[in-house]
Amino acid sequence: MAVVCPAILAESLDQYHQEVERIAHFAKRIQIDLTDGIFASSITVKPEQAWWPVGVMADFHLMYKDPLSAAQVILEHHPHMIIVHAEAEGNFMEVVNYCQNLEVKVGVALLPATSPGVIIPALQMIDHVLIFGGNLGSYGGQANLNLLAKIGPLKNAKPGLEIGWDGGVNDQNVSQLVSGGVDVLNVGGFIQKSEDPLRTFEALQRIADETGST
Repeated sequence: MAVVCPAILAESLDQYHQEVERIAHFAKRIQIDLTDGIFASSITVKPEQAWWPVGVMADFHLMYKDPLSAAQVILEHHPHMIIVHAEAEGNFMEVVNYCQNLEVKVGVALLPATSPGVIIPALQMIDHVLIFGGNLGSYGGQANLNLLAKIGPLKNAKPGLEIGWDGGVNDQNVSQLVSGGVDVLNVGGFIQKSEDPLRTFEALQRIADETGST
């Protein structure tokens, strides 16, 4: 069944704390977005400032030109998963080795223009692929459902591969995303900017559950 995963994207420690507090009492899995100001022009809190509530699975989406040093800092705290971009620089195998040595899952994000074929040869080392269709380093945007076409080749190459989606998830498109093969729905602004984050989360999860059960 697909999982709704609230996202955190904060430029300051105060904002980070506020966003965590909004979702901490109901989220079982979250995505923490970090940027370096280069790969993504905006700047978030630093890796050493990131934290998450006890008992919550934390996925870190690193929008970094060279993510290794940030990944090493985060891995000291044993997150659930590290997600780096296929378009990033640096040695991907070093990231993989650090993660695997600590039994942390490895994810790879694909920008809209990047073909899934770029990472298919390395899928045996990848646990999760994030289909990214949003705006790097900011909430908002509209979900480009044409990007769902990337999922078929990925799941054909590795049937058990977990697929995430980041970009414009809302109550109008959750059903289409789940039907299209998305397993993890990363939701930023639609939850964080909601007047009632819990109710919004529950509504999204209910739609995802109903879609997945049909």
